[in-house]
Amino acid sequence: MSDQTEKVWSGRFSEPVSDLVKRYTASVFFDRRMAMQDIRGSLAHARMLARQKIVSGDDLAAIERGMAQIRGEIERDEFAWNLDDEDVHLNIEKRLTALIGDAGKRLHTGRSRNDQVATDIRLWLRDTVDAVDGLLAAFQKALLDLAEAHVDTPLPGFTHLQVAQPVTFGHHLLAYFEMAQRDRARMADARRRINRLPLGAAALAGTTYPIDREFVAQELGFDGVCENSLDAVSDRDFAIEFCAAASLVMMHISRFSEELILWMSPRVGFIDLADRFCTGSSIMPQKKNPDVPELARGKTGRVYGHLMGLLTLMKGQPLAYNKDNQEDKEPLFDTADTLIDTLRIFADLVPGIRVKPDAMRAALKQGFATATDLADYLVKKGMPFRDAHEAVARAVRAAEAKGCDLPDLALSELQAFSPLIGEDVFGVLTVTGSLAARDHVGGTAPAQVRAAIARARASL
Repeated sequence: MSDQTEKVWSGRFSEPVSDLVKRYTASVFFDRRMAMQDIRGSLAHARMLARQKIVSGDDLAAIERGMAQIRGEIERDEFAWNLDDEDVHLNIEKRLTALIGDAGKRLHTGRSRNDQVATDIRLWLRDTVDAVDGLLAAFQKALLDLAEAHVDTPLPGFTHLQVAQPVTFGHHLLAYFEMAQRDRARMADARRRINRLPLGAAALAGTTYPIDREFVAQELGFDGVCENSLDAVSDRDFAIEFCAAASLVMMHISRFSEELILWMSPRVGFIDLADRFCTGSSIMPQKKNPDVPELARGKTGRVYGHLMGLLTLMKGQPLAYNKDNQEDKEPLFDTADTLIDTLRIFADLVPGIRVKPDAMRAALKQGFATATDLADYLVKKGMPFRDAHEAVARAVRAAEAKGCDLPDLALSELQAFSPLIGEDVFGVLTVTGSLAARDHVGGTAPAQVRAAIARARASL
């Protein structure tokens, strides 16, 4: 049998596809990762065909028997993937036909590779989103555990990378918990749109066979069917939406990574990372480099690129399916792989963070972190805020000239900036007092951080 007659569509053509074109157009060596989803979709389709009397019960039994064997061959890495068969769908169908004969040829009744691949991608991506959610939850738990250990550990809060006000390290970590919480919500929201069944749209217009799409949707755990056959086979919004949500996750990881890198620098020295997440230098024996956070920061750009690639892929396509859409899989797969690997490693990295509280406390003495507390103190004594702001700014200049912090100024020196200042000001100017004063929901007071951790654990 010639190569040309082996093609399922070869009857239309008078010459075989060249080897170069076969390599250029084939997708089997990357889309075969959807093999299990392809088998699941095919079995649900076959059960529907038998239920609707489109194929016989004997055909269904043969298909189920053949698919069980193929699944085993794939799981044992014994399946012979063939470039000539183009993609995961035709490779499995051809093997099925070799095993069970004509029943295998009947499986494709009432469907097209267009709706078949759209179904496979949605099944695969649904499984991926569920895995991502579990990993985000593991990352959140690691953050909560570390935050709970440092509810009372003071840390400079920064704006513009300048010391701003005291916060606790636990409170700081909870900011990343909140980011991950939004990430999980976005993934869950995207999952609802992923979880619609395209199968039954066939090539683009539906099919003349009396199919039952709702039955297939129920068999495969979809929430419902895609309502328009043209849209069902050509839509890739769900893949783009996943990549957009993944980009946001990676952006959050990248921000966290940037802080870890800064904090680990000897010039800052707030933390140290476990050795298993770092590497040394080929020339400088003293180096301990935060390679994992640096690489995560870099991989964020990789995921952004995939999002832009998919948007560009889709922007000029007329309805319905076009071969361009074969290019959706590699960026989608790599986005998922990058995200999953990153979340897995960060869930392990966070428990290995060694905090250096003394360095954090020392840094709080370098930027007049309680200046705002002094302004608030004067306001509570009756001074308008703008006047208080000006008075404290002058006090900061005086402390800066003396090379000391605000609490190191004598009472008489502080009273030169306002007679409203009394002995009680020194309780306000301490880091502990500053933290305790912010005792409201969302504030950095240790009591509020403990309550936030309890709420966060309950949400998990």
